[in-house]
Amino acid sequence: MTNTSFGLLETTGVPFPTENIDTDQIIPARFLKAISREGFGEKLFYDWRYDQAGNPKPDFILNALQSQGEVLIAAKNFGCGSSREHAAWALKDYGFKVVISSFFADIFKGNALNNGVLPVQVSDEFLAKSFTFIAQNPATPFKIDLEAQTVTVTNTTNNELLTESFEINPYKKMCLQQGYNDLDYLLSLHDEVENFEQTHLTF
Repeated sequence: MTNTSFGLLETTGVPFPTENIDTDQIIPARFLKAISREGFGEKLFYDWRYDQAGNPKPDFILNALQSQGEVLIAAKNFGCGSSREHAAWALKDYGFKVVISSFFADIFKGNALNNGVLPVQVSDEFLAKSFTFIAQNPATPFKIDLEAQTVTVTNTTNNELLTESFEINPYKKMCLQQGYNDLDYLLSLHDEVENFEQTHLTF
């Protein structure tokens, strides 16, 4: 699956201030039978989003009208637990392009990057202030600049700007910028490989 290229994203954030969210809470195991990546967004946080009759719970954050945006602001230790890639599929299919947290489980972080979702790891202080800003104004803007590797949040109450840098593997950064998955990247080298063969190999 080719990803959408990522450059500069400016959007509001959806706060999820619960720590230690594991992949079974992100996408319950009973939904893992499907092999297509489409449709998983409807199952994201399913057991928290819906009651036993399948009706949306009005008090859950993703069901609130004011909770719109392409950035999920998650609490510490997001994506722990099993290594299921479906968690990243669900986040992407729902519409999240970025997840911000002060700590990610390594396997989840890799799965997210492989599926076009940018995990942005920030300090505990930055995360706490982000939650505070959103509590004051749900329309708090976030700016994620992948090229500069910075995330900026604006306190609309006093126009305070909070900016922090984040790290990302250079190869994964390039893939996100180009909209590549690993296969796309290999295919992009076809001409170079063919030229090398013609120049250096003799049969």
